[in-house]
Amino acid sequence: MSITVTRMTEADIDGAIDTIQKAFADDPYNNWVYPDRSKLSLTRNRVSLTLRCRWGIRHGLFHVARSSSNPTKILGCAMWLPPRPTSEPESWSLYLSYWYLWANQVRMNLSYGRGGLSKTRYWIWKARQAEAQADLWTDDKGYYFCNIVTVLPEAQGQGVGRALMEEVLRMADREGRKCYLESSRREPNVAIYNKFGFRLMREMECRDGEGDKDAITLFCMMREPKCGDDTEDEVAGAKRISERTAGTTPEIGQ
Repeated sequence: MSITVTRMTEADIDGAIDTIQKAFADDPYNNWVYPDRSKLSLTRNRVSLTLRCRWGIRHGLFHVARSSSNPTKILGCAMWLPPRPTSEPESWSLYLSYWYLWANQVRMNLSYGRGGLSKTRYWIWKARQAEAQADLWTDDKGYYFCNIVTVLPEAQGQGVGRALMEEVLRMADREGRKCYLESSRREPNVAIYNKFGFRLMREMECRDGEGDKDAITLFCMMREPKCGDDTEDEVAGAKRISERTAGTTPEIGQ
């Protein structure tokens, strides 16, 4: 099956969200930050993801994958944040886009509520994430940050996830930039990302107080830019492994 990867458009959003919701239905991070599953609202989650996808179409590197046999169906999506060199100030356009996104999310919460989201746990995670990135992001050229890679369960093992990953990894290699992600599972995700050249840099525990029996660990991984034979070896290794539906934490879905 031939896989085509393209930049996400408005028409792709619903299909991309379908892959995310199915992929993260039983994800450790998702279960931890939404502890009361009876309050979980997929409708509210879809509205939130739609807002973020629209932001990402303009400001991020959001891609979708299709097969040549059924080009109307989204089989997977990947959401990356592009690097920003530390020497370059944030543009006014990007700065204002964050405030616009925040205002829309506030309106969404007024209409739909929190949908079971634990604000305490969400901000615990954000604080730990900020700590990890402050320590690990030391390259002045900035990092390609892989926020989400998802594949529909029925499309696993067909090269969809690999095609989505390689779309940005090739870009990073050409530019000589590092890539970063935070995986919500050790098994099998750490080994899978190893095959793409990522290395485990830190285990980041998120705990809601001493009595939190459901505390989770996120795995911070970094990839150095590759060239020549190194890249070919990693691609060959990635082709030999099984794909999974989710490997990174869904920050965009809050």
